[in-house]
Amino acid sequence: MTVLATPDKTGSGFPLGFDTILDPSPLQYLDEHGALSGALRDDALELEPKELLATWRAMVIGRRFDVQATTMVRQGRLAVYPSSFGQEACEIGAILALRPTDWFFPTYRDCVSMVTRGIDPVQTLTLLRGDWHCGYDPQQWRTAPQTTPLATQGPHAAGLALAAKLAGDDTVALAFCGDGGTSEGDFHEALNFAAVYQAPAIFFVQNNQYAISVPLAKQTHAAALAHKAVGYGMAGVRVDGNDVIAVRHVVAEAAERARRGQGPTLIEAVTYRMQAHTNADDASRYRDESEVEYWKVRDPLARLETYLRAAGLLTDEAVAEANQAAEDLAAEMRTRLGEEPEVDHRELFAHVYAEPTPQLLEQAAALQAELDAEQLDADQVDSAQSDAESEAGR
Repeated sequence: MTVLATPDKTGSGFPLGFDTILDPSPLQYLDEHGALSGALRDDALELEPKELLATWRAMVIGRRFDVQATTMVRQGRLAVYPSSFGQEACEIGAILALRPTDWFFPTYRDCVSMVTRGIDPVQTLTLLRGDWHCGYDPQQWRTAPQTTPLATQGPHAAGLALAAKLAGDDTVALAFCGDGGTSEGDFHEALNFAAVYQAPAIFFVQNNQYAISVPLAKQTHAAALAHKAVGYGMAGVRVDGNDVIAVRHVVAEAAERARRGQGPTLIEAVTYRMQAHTNADDASRYRDESEVEYWKVRDPLARLETYLRAAGLLTDEAVAEANQAAEDLAAEMRTRLGEEPEVDHRELFAHVYAEPTPQLLEQAAALQAELDAEQLDADQVDSAQSDAESEAGR
């Protein structure tokens, strides 16, 4: 299903109308069985075998990262972890369609995308560990800090995209969002702003069917979230979010449109959240196991692997190598996240203002005094215990 802008007839840079296909069926390249689908087969979509294998390998590693992070929550090494198990085609396909110079605006569920982009796994999980709000350098990785409020990253992406356009850069901003986030005011403001100013932005909605326990039917009465593009005056597309080849294609196409000055695109990727919302959620309270079973057979990793094997591109040796790389990553995560972080309380105040305010200095002094008092008490207890042991030994 596509929603495409018609050519501008006014010369103003804004489209006059839309040619809308109301069939909500998502675009596919591979069906749920890993066979070629009809929708995109004639769209010059074929990736090079090397790219296909690299995409599959990234999905293998991304899934192992996700499983290991989920395990580490149970071990108390992470405070929380929102799994993206089953959404790897979205997480990885969209990121691999970007250039290194493009910007990415992730949500709290998009750790796999960040690791795929090259960000250190432990730095990726810093926020979810309960440490720094962001464990990596956003400027270095062209990746904004993860956001836990819904849809607030949308206006940031729209603003950066407009700034890039005004500066004459060919940078594109990609903002991820969940289906629940489309009900937020920030989502409307971001899309409206980007469309009005024809900012080179992509708004990628991972429609995984639930906003925690709230199903999509309680979020919108529209036939598809991609149809919202019409109201904003931008291009839109609905894609099978479990088909990584199709995802890569539509994101790459949207990025090229943006670079040509044709404005933003809204992409709805239809996928499913296989795990609970987070470790604090009990998904069995609001969805039936038969629904989960339905989506298991549409697994994005198995789908691509089936296609690659049928095409004679994937060997047992390649599978073994990818699995070993995934296990090496998991082992590194266990080792490094098993180490207690070194905490310096002064960091609480170091990056709030360029010049600390009197109130901030007062708070820092109060905390230091409290810690000094605790240390003094501990030293006195240790001294008294040592004296008692010495006396007992006489």
